[in-house]
Amino acid sequence: MFIQPGKLLAQIETPPDLRKLDPSELYQVCTELRQFIVDNVSVYGGHFGASLGVVELTVALHYAYNTPYDQLVWDVGHQAYGHKILTGRRKNFHTNRLYGGISGFPKRKESEYDTFGVGHSSTSISAALGMAIASKQKGETDRQHIAVIGDGAMTAGLAFEGMNHAGVSDTNLLIILNDNCMAIDPNVGALKDYLTDITTSPTYNRVKDEVWNMLGKIGKIGPHAREIASKVENVIKTSLLRQSNLFESLGLRYFGPVDGHDINHLVSVMSDLKKIPGPKLLHCVTVKGKGFALAEKEQTKWHAPGLFDKVTGEIRKKVYETPQPPKYQDVFGHTLVELARQNDKIVGITPAMPSGSSLNIMMQEMPERAFDVGIAEQHAVTLSAGLATQGLVPYCNIYSTFMQRAYDQVVHDACIQELPVVFCLDRAGFAGADGPTHHGAYDIAYMRCVPNMIVFAPMNEQELRNIMYTVQLPDFKNHKASISIRYPRGEGVMPQWRTPFERLEIGKGRLVREGRDMAILTIGHIGNYAVKACAALEAEGLDVAHYDMRFAKPLDENMLHQVFNAFDKVITVEDGCLVGGFGSAVLEFAADHGYDARIKRLGIPDRIVEHGEQIELHRECGFDPEGIARAARKMLAVGVKL
Repeated sequence: MFIQPGKLLAQIETPPDLRKLDPSELYQVCTELRQFIVDNVSVYGGHFGASLGVVELTVALHYAYNTPYDQLVWDVGHQAYGHKILTGRRKNFHTNRLYGGISGFPKRKESEYDTFGVGHSSTSISAALGMAIASKQKGETDRQHIAVIGDGAMTAGLAFEGMNHAGVSDTNLLIILNDNCMAIDPNVGALKDYLTDITTSPTYNRVKDEVWNMLGKIGKIGPHAREIASKVENVIKTSLLRQSNLFESLGLRYFGPVDGHDINHLVSVMSDLKKIPGPKLLHCVTVKGKGFALAEKEQTKWHAPGLFDKVTGEIRKKVYETPQPPKYQDVFGHTLVELARQNDKIVGITPAMPSGSSLNIMMQEMPERAFDVGIAEQHAVTLSAGLATQGLVPYCNIYSTFMQRAYDQVVHDACIQELPVVFCLDRAGFAGADGPTHHGAYDIAYMRCVPNMIVFAPMNEQELRNIMYTVQLPDFKNHKASISIRYPRGEGVMPQWRTPFERLEIGKGRLVREGRDMAILTIGHIGNYAVKACAALEAEGLDVAHYDMRFAKPLDENMLHQVFNAFDKVITVEDGCLVGGFGSAVLEFAADHGYDARIKRLGIPDRIVEHGEQIELHRECGFDPEGIARAARKMLAVGVKL
């Protein structure tokens, strides 16, 4: 289904086409661009509210700046749909986030207008500053560099590190703070309160008109731009009196706040700011979901709502004839509350993903024991370690892909100190349509190489509940280790999942199915594919054993000795990277103990896997049910090489 753009939008293939329009036509461009996003996302899905909120900002940036020569970096990237549509991808925007289609995030290989690949938050300032420094060294003094960062992303330490350097860099860098008080969930913390104070300050609002009137003179004065900029700076500082400015104190000239939905004013402001040298910050106040009433009202729900009726706003949900299993994250959320009612030492921590991780269930019932620390994964881990030193039991819930940002803290603050922090890694394996920036491909490998770390993956909801129960028991501290519990995005396999808790033995796997011809060793939810593969093979007369190893570290060595004494053909299956992962651990065990078995490893190959539905990506990598069965058939066929 091809969605027709509006009359003006249809004329715009790239930003030079946009810049041919009269300023009076920009309001209509924004209207058509917003409607085009609504039309497409309602039919094909994707992120929604964030891109609606920056429509005017997107148009103004590409109109006022000479992109791609002027370099534009979008933080996180789920706010960049309008950017993609205006930069040559309108005609294939319907393939956004679909297997084989365009990426849902800016991507350098996709377009010259995508100057930096994004997906994780808070990288824009550092990246744009690097570009600005490079331009300065090359003598490109007319080149501009713009980082568009949401206020939620400002809570990450990396954003402050970038601003700290930018303030002394003397580069043509403009930081645009897109202030909508939202990440995916509402923003938290002192910075949010500070920005609210700025936007509601009578002092700021009194001087704003005077500031912009002075800026408007720059175009006429020309050579005296630096003098005018200095006067603007003095007006702000003297007018604020006792109120200090965080950004000014870091060496960034602060401008704003401005209405991020006033397209003509934005163009005027940006045109003026181009003429002011040095690092600057423009504070734009926007509304996430702007132009779609329901998205403005329920911003978390409409961050990425799935398919919906653009007229009624009804979100289209699948209708099942039989009860369906819950999502793993919901099992985590409900189980944590269930355990916390019994154990007052349990606390929950998440870096800005309470609804995505389902920690919001605990936050609603026990707000004093559940903490959203903002987009600050490093802080989340070290905070958890600090809690553990005092005898509390911290469940630190971070998406697998975002845990990469806190790896030093895992090693230095948790494992070296032998602290029993419970790391719950959501979205392990393929994240689906979010693509390679969000795939949880590496956590088995990067966790199992760290001393004092246990690595566990449940095959179903019951095992997730059991390990969560086990690690809060008093004697778990005797292991003097943290634990990584990984589980995938999406539904489990047990519609009736509220089972009684059972204590698990650390490092103990389980036999799922006996067999005589060969063995399949799995870890985690992907083991359910092996169940289907074994059933298909049985129908063909092949008898394959299946072991759910549960732990990548410590390995169940007794079980592995049994396996290698009984079978000379073994397949390992994981939804993590093959390099250094679970299969590598099994290979190491076999080599260390002198077993001469043929071992075939199935998992994520040593390459970047793009976006698509999970089953599509599993099939591409060869560890869907048919892929597992095919590998088994080849291994059992005499003379057939794998």
